[in-house]
Amino acid sequence: MNPHLDKLHPYPFEKLRQLFVGVTPNPAFAPISLGIGEPKHPTPAFIQKALSHAVQGLANYPTTAGSDALRGAIAGWLERRYGIPALNPATQVLPVNGSREALFGIAHCVVDAAQPGPLVMSPNPFYQIYEGAAFLAGAEPYFVNSEPGRNFACDYTSVPDAIWPRVQLLYLCSPGNPTGATLSLDDWQQLFALADRHGFVIAADECYSEIYHGSAAPLGALEAAHQLGRSGGERPYANLIVFSSLSKRSNVPGMRSGFVAGDPAVIKKFLLYRTYCGGAMSPPVQAASIAAWNDETHVQENRNKYREKFHLVTPMLKQVMDVELPDAGFYLWADVRRSGLTDTEFARRLYAEYNVTVLPGSYLAREAHGINPGQNRIRMALVAEVDEGVEAATRIVQFCQALKQQ
Repeated sequence: MNPHLDKLHPYPFEKLRQLFVGVTPNPAFAPISLGIGEPKHPTPAFIQKALSHAVQGLANYPTTAGSDALRGAIAGWLERRYGIPALNPATQVLPVNGSREALFGIAHCVVDAAQPGPLVMSPNPFYQIYEGAAFLAGAEPYFVNSEPGRNFACDYTSVPDAIWPRVQLLYLCSPGNPTGATLSLDDWQQLFALADRHGFVIAADECYSEIYHGSAAPLGALEAAHQLGRSGGERPYANLIVFSSLSKRSNVPGMRSGFVAGDPAVIKKFLLYRTYCGGAMSPPVQAASIAAWNDETHVQENRNKYREKFHLVTPMLKQVMDVELPDAGFYLWADVRRSGLTDTEFARRLYAEYNVTVLPGSYLAREAHGINPGQNRIRMALVAEVDEGVEAATRIVQFCQALKQQ
């Protein structure tokens, strides 16, 4: 067996299941889960219709590269959303079966395990796929802690000079999971300079890009690269590859539809890799994806639902814990030390007493540089409808207020 498998940590939800062993939640309350970031808003009817009308495509083998129409729809969306020059759909865009599969696979494509001490860098806390991909590609993860005082940005200037030459891949998530923080143009300029100097590939995870709570959409990696003069020349978007998905944007997590885009040299190698190991997207899913990427009305409606929830729930929770409206995404990243409980104690007791599930922040991070930056925090996924989100917040407030009376 592959010895790297023994390095994998239990997934956060398996840790949560173990935390709840022996707990019987209070039957006076209906269960509400804020634990898993699975969109719960209804799938738009026009996407369902496009999927069902294309079932005849099941009679054909799809290509790994996807159809010209799908790549064109993705390229068109990127151009409209980010104001970037027209991408070449044949060389700069590749459909994938959800961003998770692609984020995992890119490490196997990029990492050269024959080099001494290869590293894959990621923020901490982080999406667990980054770590697993690093281990199974024969590299080691290197974590850069997010800092509350920097709006949960990572301080890459804190990384020792001796580390950078070993970094082969840098995962970024903006808007971030779980913090909701977004990268600025100055952040991108610093990261591009580091990538140019040391030759690593930047994998920008942008699956939460369309859920934001202010008037301005988050800056995208391709957008930042274009503004910094990196979208042209012999190798446009050098060492940058962007990952996105329809799951959150269009409420279709079961479709498993996303894309990668950016540096054509990296895309070419990734297509070769996926020809051998990546499942091609089925024709009905491709048809439904084209319909989804070509429509923005449902995206705005979806975003408005999240805005309503966050603007109702965040002030309620601020009464009892330290939490702020994030830049974007559908998570609240809250400090629960005012409760007098650790993050795991908080999650276990809240589940037992009020039948609300939240995820301990320490499960989403690793101890690095002397701290676990997720410790004493919880992640709450506001994915259900508005009424259920408000009900969950009401119970959490009641729980925290009851703790003070004990």
